[in-house]
Amino acid sequence: MASGNLAPPTLAVDTRTRPRSDTNETRVVTPGSFVSNMSNISNPFLTPAHSNPFLTPAQSDCGSSVLTLDPEAALRPDPGTEADFEVENNPFAFSPGQLNKLQNPKSLAAFRALGGVTGIARGLQTDIHAGLSLDETSVRKSITFEQAVRRTSDKFFESPEREPKSGSDSFIDRTRVFGRNILPAKKATPIWKLMWNAYNDKVIILLTVAAVISLALGLYETFGTVPEPGDPPSVDWVEGVAIIIAILIVTLVGSLNDWQKERAFVKLNAKKEDREIKVVRSGKSFMINVHDILVGDVLHLEPGDLVPVDGVYISGHDLKCDESSATGESDAIKKTPGEQVMALLESKPDQKGLDPFIISGSKVLEGVGTFLCTSVGVNSSFGKIMMSVRTDIEATPLQKKLERLAVAIAKLGGSAACLLFFVLLFRFLGGLPTDARTSSEKASAFLDILIVAVTIIVVAVPEGLPLAVTLALAFATTRLLKENNLVRVLRACETMGNATAICSDKTGTLTTNKMTVVAGTFGQSSFAKAESEKEDVQTVSQWASGLSEKVKDAIVQSVAINSTAFEGEEAGQFTFIGSKTETALLELAREHLGMQSLAEARANEQVIQMMPFDSAKKCMGAVIKLRDGSGYRLLVKGASEILLNCCNEKADIQSLGTSALTVDDRNDIKSVIESYAKGSLRTIGIVFKDFAQWPPANAEIEDDHVRFESVLKDLVWLGLVGIQDPVRPGVPEAVRKAQNAGVVVRMVTGDNAVTAQAIAAECGIYTDGLIMEGPDFRRLSDEEMNAILPKLQVLARSSPEDKRILVAKLKALGETVAVTGDGTNDAPALKTADVGFSMGICGTEVAKEASEIVLMDDNFTSILTALKWGRAVNDSVQKFLQFQITVNITAVLLAFVSAVADPEMHSVLTAVQLLWVNLIMDTFAALALATDPPTEKVLDRKPQPKSAPLITTNMWKMIIGQAIFQLVVTFALHFGGSTILGYDPNNQTQKTELNTMVFNTFVWMQIFNEFNNRRLDNKFNIFEGIHRNKFFILINCIMIGAQVAIIFVGGAAFEITAINGTQWAICVIAAAVSLPWAVVVRLFPDTWFARIAETVGAPVVIVYRFLAMVCAKIGTVFSRIWKRKTTSSLKEIQDDALQEKETAPEIIVSEGDSGVRGHGAPEIHIIEDLEQGRR
Repeated sequence: MASGNLAPPTLAVDTRTRPRSDTNETRVVTPGSFVSNMSNISNPFLTPAHSNPFLTPAQSDCGSSVLTLDPEAALRPDPGTEADFEVENNPFAFSPGQLNKLQNPKSLAAFRALGGVTGIARGLQTDIHAGLSLDETSVRKSITFEQAVRRTSDKFFESPEREPKSGSDSFIDRTRVFGRNILPAKKATPIWKLMWNAYNDKVIILLTVAAVISLALGLYETFGTVPEPGDPPSVDWVEGVAIIIAILIVTLVGSLNDWQKERAFVKLNAKKEDREIKVVRSGKSFMINVHDILVGDVLHLEPGDLVPVDGVYISGHDLKCDESSATGESDAIKKTPGEQVMALLESKPDQKGLDPFIISGSKVLEGVGTFLCTSVGVNSSFGKIMMSVRTDIEATPLQKKLERLAVAIAKLGGSAACLLFFVLLFRFLGGLPTDARTSSEKASAFLDILIVAVTIIVVAVPEGLPLAVTLALAFATTRLLKENNLVRVLRACETMGNATAICSDKTGTLTTNKMTVVAGTFGQSSFAKAESEKEDVQTVSQWASGLSEKVKDAIVQSVAINSTAFEGEEAGQFTFIGSKTETALLELAREHLGMQSLAEARANEQVIQMMPFDSAKKCMGAVIKLRDGSGYRLLVKGASEILLNCCNEKADIQSLGTSALTVDDRNDIKSVIESYAKGSLRTIGIVFKDFAQWPPANAEIEDDHVRFESVLKDLVWLGLVGIQDPVRPGVPEAVRKAQNAGVVVRMVTGDNAVTAQAIAAECGIYTDGLIMEGPDFRRLSDEEMNAILPKLQVLARSSPEDKRILVAKLKALGETVAVTGDGTNDAPALKTADVGFSMGICGTEVAKEASEIVLMDDNFTSILTALKWGRAVNDSVQKFLQFQITVNITAVLLAFVSAVADPEMHSVLTAVQLLWVNLIMDTFAALALATDPPTEKVLDRKPQPKSAPLITTNMWKMIIGQAIFQLVVTFALHFGGSTILGYDPNNQTQKTELNTMVFNTFVWMQIFNEFNNRRLDNKFNIFEGIHRNKFFILINCIMIGAQVAIIFVGGAAFEITAINGTQWAICVIAAAVSLPWAVVVRLFPDTWFARIAETVGAPVVIVYRFLAMVCAKIGTVFSRIWKRKTTSSLKEIQDDALQEKETAPEIIVSEGDSGVRGHGAPEIHIIEDLEQGRR
């Protein structure tokens, strides 16, 4: 944290298991010798545990090694955190780094080394009872580490008083040393930087070069030459300006979308700034804002509180915390007061199950207490992991493919332009001896040759491609937001379209994260979930309606009185707060058994004695006085199999009368318990017994209370319920659709294998695959892991690191991996994945920060929506590519052949005509083809792997087929039009009309071909769903209108003339033939085309590789020249520096040493990267 350089979890990590003998807790270091490793990066997501703030060790480890610990070793800095241990002019005994060792991970060794809760309080100059003083400004005394932990003597060393700073703010020293409980705001990327990032694209840069050359030549033609009388005004500069406008549109659309998404995410994550917590200061309790909490504060904990800072437990009663969102530990963690922990460690160091640590981000489930704050803000566990996920995202598969395509097109386009230039140049030079034109005319002719060559480059580069991609993504993300998907990273939805694997968290993602009573058996009456396969099973509503009031009262009494949960409010909604089991039973009572209010239910009963939960007997009890005064009732609930052994009678479900519990009855109940357990249900037994007096005659009395164990016999069995975190509605159907779409869904959970298997089977994830537990998974070798992964469907008992390893391994195997998660512990895997989905409602801030897409409704089924739109984006890009490359191939060949064949070396399509075809048509086509919404049919095909080509065989077939058709028609009109139509070749008017028809036919072929490109497969219906895409209809109307207008009124600029109805009919009908021709192309077998392409395309591939090699050689030569100049200049600078100061230089750049880089020459990196890309 101190280094300011937090390593992203996606970096290469050494995950080899470190031997136990080499951990922080066993290495002995001499006092003060805080030696650090060479690494200056601390990554809180990595193993071993000391570098992961949220990896909770087994509780048996917390104390087993205390005897062997050296205090200095327990507080030794982790690599990269040394700065946290050094604070200038620190009046406190401890640095933020030393206090962090308490939670990094939970360390009883560090707790003991700091002197326990008493030593920590003394070192922080606070009081565990009175808290901080409200009058504190700067602290009056300095205290050393030794004085705080009293390692040398019990006598408190008197320290000289420090002079307080006059007029200083409150707690100035405390905030200077330990900071405030505020994370630094993530700086919003300025719009200019987003625009610069959008501009830094190879295609855009290539377009910029073409635009500059085209604009310069156009301006020269317009202003640098004298036009002949009668010549139309020169508009060659329009071409360069139009390309610049296209560049600006692409840059602005992309950057504004990114900016909009950042703002939307900031709004989503906006937390209530007025959340308050109870703190003790100067001996008085009052509420303060969580941002005002300081290290040394004493804070109150109550059920339902979300812990805002790290600390150690001072005192309280039966405190239990839910750390699942912070550590992934699903069970409630019982906390032990700090002084009690120290006393136990002093008497018997080998203690197990001691946990005095309060972790930020956890939630209080039961009990009350106070704790001492030890870390706030960026130093807290929550703060560290929150800061570590603020990293950049890697390029998506589509980005990488498009960059490679852009480079290939640039090479081919540039080569075609060079070839044309030299062919025309040699013809020009060859005709100079007999050329009678003036010098200025010859210069103008040469410039015309250069302009034609540049036009070829402009035509070859698909400037509409980045616009199409950006528009498709912008359109998709806007629509996704309406369908509960907030896309934080614009290109994430494109990546999701090709997802091949989804690794889903169970709790809160596949399930509701709310324990619910889903089944129950009371005598002969039972109920189950509504979607139960058994037809004769009642729903819970039907079951409840058949119960008598007596039985309902008995169940409500057991649930309401015999409970420590209470009513509360969370996120503005009424809820029960307490253990998940008790809240589930209370929900049953409120929704189906007529309980109106928990407080009212408790007020209606006279409670005689409460019997807390007995961990040995796994049950709890309460005694009430019956309302009619006839006696007392003992209410007990707990583990069903244990309570069954305490019963010898059963209750009648209607009258509540009792009868003997026979062996058959007992066996029937056991079989129900077993069936519930196999269905991953947690079973809770409900029993009772009525007594004439209390305490009973044979009961054991202790401290004026009946001992619970003495009355746990001869009880009456009432019934049992099965509790489960139910699967979210719609999840099984969503999983089935995802699997049908070729996406493998895996469950990754911290639950045990039995529960995980039951939930996975209910979701449809587990069929006949493999279930593994985390410890077994992480022990596998690379070869074993590669063999098992295709069959792995459920990973149970997994740690956050197991999940991250699974995702990284799948990515290494070429999978495109999506991960879902809602907890802080999911952040490493979310960040490592290609696409991370977090939950917008119940997801933690850390999970949202680490993800690319936020599911606003927390619904797994929304992932299918993202999958559909992701595929729609990919389809849109491919549709546009198919259209664009067809236009480019045809236009380049048409311009090339016609210019070479023409005596005056003029292309059949002028520069301005090509501009309309190439730029305006591209932009309109991008809008039309990038806005096709997805249908359910997109889920009927398999995803494209990362290695799949951007242009498929089917696409090449349509591209080549349409290009051949367009070239045949255009050449026929251009070269044979005069003969076919009976025109006089020497008649200038008819020649202009013929050129106009060629241009008009060519444009209309593109319009009809746009309809062909609405399909990428071999099916014929190109009009399917066209009525749902209003953009497509509108844009085609605009293009048709614009083309008609150009023919009638654009004569001067486009060098054309108006044509008659017959000529219009010839143009449109000839172009319309492309529609039936597309049917013929689709009927042509793909395999035949592939074989022909391999044979015919071989020479093209050879030529391309030769050109690539030539480009690489030229690039190498330039890079070497540049490198020599740069390194020599750096050497001169270093020599000057050495003369001034004779110390070893920080940067050494030697001739020929390509492995060493100078800070002043980032261009070396760029050139070498380009060289590697060419090779």
